Amino acid sequence: MKNIVLLGLVVALAVGASVARLGKPVVPAVFVLGGSILDVGNNNHLSGKDVPRANVPFYGIDFPGGPMPTGRFSNGYNLADFIAKHLGFERSPLAYLVLKSRNYLIPSALTRGVSYASAGAGILDSTLLYFASTKSKMEDAWGTHKVTRLLANSFFLLGISSNDLFQTSPKTAADVATIYATLVSIYSAAIADLYGMGARKFGIINVGPIGCFPRVRVLNKTGVCNEALNRYAAGFAAIVKLALTNLASKLPGFSYSLADSFAVFNSQTLGTCF
Repeated sequence: MKNIVLLGLVVALAVGASVARLGKPVVPAVFVLGGSILDVGNNNHLSGKDVPRANVPFYGIDFPGGPMPTGRFSNGYNLADFIAKHLGFERSPLAYLVLKSRNYLIPSALTRGVSYASAGAGILDSTLLYFASTKSKMEDAWGTHKVTRLLANSFFLLGISSNDLFQTSPKTAADVATIYATLVSIYSAAIADLYGMGARKFGIINVGPIGCFPRVRVLNKTGVCNEALNRYAAGFAAIVKLALTNLASKLPGFSYSLADSFAVFNSQTLGTCF
Protein backbone atom coordinates (compact mmCIF):
# COMPACT_ATOMS: atom_id res chain seq x y z
CA MET A 1 0.00 0.00 0.00
CA LYS A 2 1.63 3.26 -1.10
CA ASN A 3 -0.34 6.42 -0.46
CA ILE A 4 0.84 10.01 -0.20
CA VAL A 5 -1.29 12.29 1.95
CA LEU A 6 -1.12 15.78 3.35
CA LEU A 7 -1.09 15.68 7.13
CA GLY A 8 -2.39 12.58 8.86
CA LEU A 9 -0.87 9.46 7.38
CA VAL A 10 -3.40 7.67 5.21
CA VAL A 11 -3.15 4.46 7.22
CA ALA A 12 -4.02 6.39 10.39
CA LEU A 13 -6.81 8.36 8.74
CA ALA A 14 -8.30 5.34 7.02
CA VAL A 15 -8.59 3.32 10.21
CA GLY A 16 -9.55 6.40 12.20
CA ALA A 17 -12.99 6.32 10.62
CA SER A 18 -13.56 2.84 11.97
CA VAL A 19 -12.17 3.74 15.38
CA ALA A 20 -15.14 5.99 16.03
CA ARG A 21 -17.46 3.10 15.29
CA LEU A 22 -15.55 0.43 17.15
CA GLY A 23 -14.55 2.58 20.11
CA LYS A 24 -11.18 0.86 20.52
CA PRO A 25 -7.69 0.96 18.97
CA VAL A 26 -7.41 -0.74 15.61
CA VAL A 27 -3.77 -1.68 16.12
CA PRO A 28 -2.34 -3.29 19.26
CA ALA A 29 0.51 -0.80 19.68
CA VAL A 30 2.28 2.20 18.17
CA PHE A 31 6.06 2.56 18.06
CA VAL A 32 7.45 6.02 17.28
CA LEU A 33 10.93 6.90 16.01
CA GLY A 34 12.05 10.33 14.86
CA GLY A 35 12.93 13.87 15.94
CA SER A 36 11.39 16.87 17.64
CA ILE A 37 8.01 16.82 15.85
CA LEU A 38 7.36 13.42 17.45
CA ASP A 39 9.25 13.68 20.77
CA VAL A 40 6.94 13.36 23.79
CA GLY A 41 9.53 13.71 26.53
CA ASN A 42 12.64 11.62 25.90
CA ASN A 43 14.90 14.66 25.75
CA ASN A 44 13.82 15.82 29.20
CA HIS A 45 15.62 12.75 30.53
CA LEU A 46 18.87 13.24 28.63
CA SER A 47 21.86 14.85 30.32
CA GLY A 48 24.00 17.63 28.87
CA LYS A 49 23.62 21.39 28.67
CA ASP A 50 23.28 21.39 24.89
CA VAL A 51 20.41 18.89 24.76
CA PRO A 52 17.24 20.56 23.40
CA ARG A 53 14.40 20.23 25.89
CA ALA A 54 10.77 21.32 25.96
CA ASN A 55 10.35 21.42 29.73
CA VAL A 56 9.75 25.14 30.19
CA PRO A 57 6.89 27.55 29.43
CA PHE A 58 5.44 28.25 26.97
CA TYR A 59 5.68 24.71 25.68
CA GLY A 60 2.45 22.91 26.53
CA ILE A 61 0.48 26.09 27.13
CA ASP A 62 -2.55 24.58 25.35
CA PHE A 63 -2.04 20.99 26.51
CA PRO A 64 -5.36 19.24 27.22
CA GLY A 65 -6.08 19.13 30.93
CA GLY A 66 -4.17 22.29 31.72
CA PRO A 67 -1.08 24.17 30.61
CA MET A 68 2.12 22.30 31.34
CA PRO A 69 5.36 21.56 29.47
CA THR A 70 5.42 17.83 28.73
CA GLY A 71 8.55 17.48 26.65
CA ARG A 72 6.66 18.06 23.42
CA PHE A 73 8.06 20.80 21.19
CA SER A 74 4.55 22.12 20.78
CA ASN A 75 1.93 24.27 22.47
CA GLY A 76 -0.19 21.13 22.99
CA TYR A 77 -0.42 17.74 21.33
CA ASN A 78 2.12 17.00 18.62
CA LEU A 79 1.84 15.01 15.41
CA ALA A 80 2.49 11.68 17.14
CA ASP A 81 -0.45 12.35 19.46
CA PHE A 82 -2.86 13.17 16.65
CA ILE A 83 -1.90 10.09 14.65
CA ALA A 84 -2.21 7.87 17.73
CA LYS A 85 -5.66 9.38 18.39
CA HIS A 86 -6.71 8.50 14.82
CA LEU A 87 -5.66 4.94 15.59
CA GLY A 88 -7.90 4.86 18.66
CA PHE A 89 -5.46 5.70 21.46
CA GLU A 90 -5.77 8.62 23.87
CA ARG A 91 -2.47 10.08 22.65
CA SER A 92 1.07 9.03 21.70
CA PRO A 93 2.64 6.22 23.71
CA LEU A 94 4.89 7.46 26.49
CA ALA A 95 8.56 8.21 25.95
CA TYR A 96 11.01 5.32 26.24
CA LEU A 97 13.07 7.01 28.98
CA VAL A 98 9.93 7.92 30.94
CA LEU A 99 8.75 4.32 30.84
CA LYS A 100 12.17 3.05 31.91
CA SER A 101 12.23 5.46 34.85
CA ARG A 102 8.84 4.13 35.94
CA ASN A 103 9.79 0.48 35.37
CA TYR A 104 6.87 0.19 32.97
CA LEU A 105 8.60 -0.22 29.60
CA ILE A 106 7.53 -3.76 28.75
CA PRO A 107 3.90 -3.54 29.95
CA SER A 108 3.49 -0.44 27.77
CA ALA A 109 5.26 -2.02 24.80
CA LEU A 110 2.91 -5.00 24.94
CA THR A 111 -0.33 -3.03 25.28
CA ARG A 112 0.17 0.45 23.85
CA GLY A 113 3.63 0.97 22.38
CA VAL A 114 6.68 3.12 23.03
CA SER A 115 8.00 6.43 21.72
CA TYR A 116 11.73 6.52 21.00
CA ALA A 117 11.53 9.92 19.28
CA SER A 118 14.14 12.42 20.42
CA ALA A 119 14.62 16.05 19.39
CA GLY A 120 17.89 16.51 17.55
CA ALA A 121 18.03 12.87 16.50
CA GLY A 122 19.43 12.09 13.08
CA ILE A 123 18.72 8.99 11.04
CA LEU A 124 17.14 7.01 13.83
CA ASP A 125 20.49 7.23 15.65
CA SER A 126 20.59 4.66 18.47
CA THR A 127 16.83 4.21 18.66
CA LEU A 128 16.99 1.00 16.65
CA LEU A 129 19.16 -0.46 19.38
CA TYR A 130 16.65 0.65 22.00
CA PHE A 131 13.83 -0.99 20.07
CA ALA A 132 15.82 -4.22 19.61
CA SER A 133 16.43 -4.33 23.36
CA THR A 134 12.75 -3.70 24.05
CA LYS A 135 11.72 -6.45 21.64
CA SER A 136 14.01 -8.95 23.36
CA LYS A 137 12.45 -8.17 26.74
CA MET A 138 8.96 -8.37 25.24
CA GLU A 139 9.75 -11.89 24.02
CA ASP A 140 11.00 -12.84 27.48
CA ALA A 141 7.63 -11.76 28.88
CA TRP A 142 5.26 -13.03 26.21
CA GLY A 143 7.17 -15.44 24.00
CA THR A 144 8.44 -15.03 20.46
CA HIS A 145 5.27 -16.09 18.64
CA LYS A 146 2.93 -13.65 20.40
CA VAL A 147 5.38 -10.75 20.07
CA THR A 148 5.92 -11.48 16.37
CA ARG A 149 2.16 -11.31 15.80
CA LEU A 150 1.83 -8.12 17.86
CA LEU A 151 4.61 -6.32 15.97
CA ALA A 152 3.27 -7.40 12.58
CA ASN A 153 -0.04 -5.74 13.43
CA SER A 154 1.37 -2.67 15.17
CA PHE A 155 1.92 0.76 13.59
CA PHE A 156 5.46 2.11 13.25
CA LEU A 157 5.58 5.89 12.92
CA LEU A 158 8.86 7.25 11.58
CA GLY A 159 9.93 10.84 11.04
CA ILE A 160 12.55 11.63 8.40
CA SER A 161 14.70 14.05 10.40
CA SER A 162 15.66 17.47 9.07
CA ASN A 163 18.72 17.34 11.32
CA ASP A 164 20.46 15.01 8.87
CA LEU A 165 20.27 17.68 6.18
CA PHE A 166 21.17 20.56 8.51
CA GLN A 167 24.37 18.73 9.42
CA THR A 168 25.59 18.71 5.80
CA SER A 169 27.11 21.49 3.72
CA PRO A 170 27.22 20.46 0.05
CA LYS A 171 29.25 22.69 -2.25
CA THR A 172 28.52 21.07 -5.60
CA ALA A 173 25.82 19.04 -7.32
CA ALA A 174 28.05 16.00 -6.89
CA ASP A 175 28.15 16.66 -3.13
CA VAL A 176 24.36 16.82 -3.04
CA ALA A 177 24.02 13.54 -4.93
CA THR A 178 26.48 11.84 -2.56
CA ILE A 179 24.66 13.11 0.53
CA TYR A 180 21.29 11.99 -0.83
CA ALA A 181 22.63 8.54 -1.66
CA THR A 182 24.29 8.13 1.75
CA LEU A 183 21.30 9.25 3.79
CA VAL A 184 18.76 7.25 1.79
CA SER A 185 20.95 4.15 2.03
CA ILE A 186 21.06 4.48 5.81
CA TYR A 187 17.32 5.10 6.03
CA SER A 188 16.55 2.13 3.81
CA ALA A 189 18.78 -0.09 5.91
CA ALA A 190 17.13 1.14 9.12
CA ILE A 191 13.63 0.43 7.80
CA ALA A 192 14.78 -2.98 6.57
CA ASP A 193 16.17 -3.66 10.05
CA LEU A 194 12.81 -2.80 11.62
CA TYR A 195 11.13 -5.05 9.07
CA GLY A 196 13.57 -7.81 10.02
CA MET A 197 12.54 -7.38 13.66
CA GLY A 198 8.89 -7.84 12.76
CA ALA A 199 7.53 -4.42 11.75
CA ARG A 200 5.17 -4.45 8.76
CA LYS A 201 2.95 -1.36 8.93
CA PHE A 202 4.79 1.96 8.57
CA GLY A 203 3.74 5.59 8.57
CA ILE A 204 6.60 7.81 7.40
CA ILE A 205 6.71 11.60 7.62
CA ASN A 206 8.95 12.90 4.85
CA VAL A 207 11.30 15.84 5.30
CA GLY A 208 9.67 19.25 4.84
CA PRO A 209 10.67 22.80 3.82
CA ILE A 210 13.61 23.23 6.17
CA GLY A 211 14.35 26.63 4.64
CA CYS A 212 11.20 27.95 6.32
CA PHE A 213 12.10 26.80 9.81
CA PRO A 214 12.26 29.70 12.31
CA ARG A 215 15.92 28.93 13.04
CA VAL A 216 16.65 29.59 9.36
CA ARG A 217 14.33 32.53 8.73
CA VAL A 218 15.68 34.46 11.71
CA LEU A 219 19.04 34.64 9.90
CA ASN A 220 17.42 36.56 7.05
CA LYS A 221 16.83 40.29 7.60
CA THR A 222 13.45 40.07 5.87
CA GLY A 223 12.46 36.84 7.62
CA VAL A 224 11.69 35.02 4.38
CA CYS A 225 12.36 31.35 3.72
CA ASN A 226 15.68 30.11 2.36
CA GLU A 227 14.57 28.67 -0.97
CA ALA A 228 17.94 27.04 -1.64
CA LEU A 229 17.51 24.94 1.50
CA ASN A 230 13.93 24.15 0.49
CA ARG A 231 15.08 22.88 -2.91
CA TYR A 232 17.74 20.80 -1.18
CA ALA A 233 15.11 19.22 1.09
CA ALA A 234 12.63 18.73 -1.76
CA GLY A 235 15.22 16.81 -3.75
CA PHE A 236 15.87 14.55 -0.80
CA ALA A 237 12.14 14.02 -0.21
CA ALA A 238 11.77 12.84 -3.81
CA ILE A 239 14.62 10.34 -3.36
CA VAL A 240 13.02 9.02 -0.16
CA LYS A 241 9.78 8.41 -2.05
CA LEU A 242 11.61 6.37 -4.70
CA ALA A 243 13.53 4.42 -2.06
CA LEU A 244 10.31 3.38 -0.32
CA THR A 245 8.84 2.19 -3.61
CA ASN A 246 11.96 0.09 -4.07
CA LEU A 247 11.72 -1.35 -0.56
CA ALA A 248 8.08 -2.28 -1.06
CA SER A 249 9.02 -4.33 -4.12
CA LYS A 250 11.55 -6.33 -2.09
CA LEU A 251 9.90 -6.83 1.30
CA PRO A 252 6.82 -9.09 1.31
CA GLY A 253 4.03 -7.67 3.47
CA PHE A 254 5.71 -4.28 3.81
CA SER A 255 2.95 -1.66 4.00
CA TYR A 256 3.53 2.07 4.24
CA SER A 257 2.09 5.55 3.92
CA LEU A 258 4.23 8.58 3.17
CA ALA A 259 3.20 12.02 4.45
CA ASP A 260 4.10 14.88 2.09
CA SER A 261 5.33 17.61 4.44
CA PHE A 262 5.81 20.11 1.61
CA ALA A 263 2.15 19.79 0.62
CA VAL A 264 1.11 20.30 4.25
CA PHE A 265 3.18 23.47 4.52
CA ASN A 266 1.95 24.85 1.21
CA SER A 267 -1.67 24.21 2.12
CA GLN A 268 -1.28 25.87 5.50
CA THR A 269 0.40 28.96 4.07
CA LEU A 270 -2.38 29.25 1.50
CA GLY A 271 -4.96 29.14 4.26
CA THR A 272 -6.38 25.70 3.54
CA CYS A 273 -8.07 24.12 6.54
CA PHE A 274 -7.92 20.42 7.38
